[in-house]
Formats: sequence, structure tokens, C-alpha cells
Amino acid sequence: MSMVPPSLLCLGLCLSQSTWAQKGNLPPPHIIALPGSTVPAKSPVTLLCQGPKQAEGYRISRVGSPEPMDKEEEIAPRKTNALSIAEVTTDKTGLYHCSYQRGGRWSQFSDPLQLVMTGAYDKPSLSSMVGTVVAPGETVKLQCFSKINHDVFILTKEDGDPVTQNQSCTPQDGGRQTIFLLNPVSSTQAGTYRCYSAFLDNPYVWSQPSDPLQLQVEGTTDSPSTTQHRHSTGM
Repeated sequence: MSMVPPSLLCLGLCLSQSTWAQKGNLPPPHIIALPGSTVPAKSPVTLLCQGPKQAEGYRISRVGSPEPMDKEEEIAPRKTNALSIAEVTTDKTGLYHCSYQRGGRWSQFSDPLQLVMTGAYDKPSLSSMVGTVVAPGETVKLQCFSKINHDVFILTKEDGDPVTQNQSCTPQDGGRQTIFLLNPVSSTQAGTYRCYSAFLDNPYVWSQPSDPLQLQVEGTTDSPSTTQHRHSTGM
């Protein structure tokens, strides 16, 4: 899932193209992060390049980085498709992609994976301007506010259908805020939301997550049978 402005993503991909990958005409692999691509500071993560069984070697690299990720890759392709990062720090964040070798040829690049470090700044707050129990079809406004003058806010959904929104902010009460719109809201948007804040010049280093906000949509199994609590947290 993409969490950065398309212009930044394009810029990174354009800078990343290297000769060995441009010439590849094998189908691209798939890159994933375990346990996930949004990682608390100084926590471990493993990047996996998923290619065909016939792959003879792998390269996992950061988009736009002129150097291989480790010294082993300067001598020969990695025989394993895993790259383990013991501690995620700011210099390890960014977009990653991978390629595999077969028959002396390199494949196309995988789609990029965004590796994010969280916990760099104090957490913002997340609240619903129309309450946490809403009717299907209603417009839901989620306000994310930070006392730090961050440039970007990110909204994530932790369960059900994954949702990530990324947008700029406006000054508010000595800090910054943004309003995320869910319009029209449906049962698939019920779940737990959090928001993060970041600076535009370092979009892969995020704040601590906000406290969770549980959004319920009437008529779903997780929603109450009555509407007595609707709009109970309106602003």
C-alpha cells in the first residue's frame, strides 16, 4: 500500500533505475516485509523477495540508493531472498524493491515497498467530528491534530479492508491539523483507525501512533442495535 505523495514515489523510482534491472525482461518478483512495513523505531524487520523457484539469486535494494545493501552483493547475488534489518533507524527507511536472477538475466524490479519507522515524535490525536457510531452513507470527518508543526498526516486502518490516506495540513490552535473524509461511509469502513504525523522532507519517519479510534457503522455485526450513542463524541 502506498503512503507517500505520487510525485515523491515517481521521483524515487526514476532515480533508481540501474542498467542490470532495465535490461531484465523476466516477470517481476514481489517484495514484502515481516512482520510489517510500518515498524517502531529500533525494532527488527525482514524483507522478503518472492520470486520463482528457479531463481538463482536475488538483489534487494533501496530505491535511489547507488550502493548495494550489503557487501555480499558487491561480489555475487544473494543466494537467499531475505534481508534482515536488526534495528530500523531513519537511515534504513524509504522505498525498497528487489529483483531476481535466472539464466544469467535479471528480472524487472518488483513494485516498491515503503519501509516506515514510527515513534520519532509525540503522538497526534484522532477524533471523529460526527461521533464513532454512524449510519451507512453518512459523511464521516476524522480530525487528526498535532502540537508539532508537521507537514503531512497519515490515516491508517488496522483491521478489515486496509485504508491509508496521506494529506497535508493546516494551522490549528498552535499546531497543525487535517480532516480525513470517509464519504459515503459503508460497513467495510468500520474498524480501528489511527493517525500519524510527519515532515514532508522525511516522509518515511512518522510520529508515534495516535490512540485508536473505533468506528462503528450501524447494521454491521460490531455495531450496537440502537443509535443512542450516535454523535456522542461530536465536536
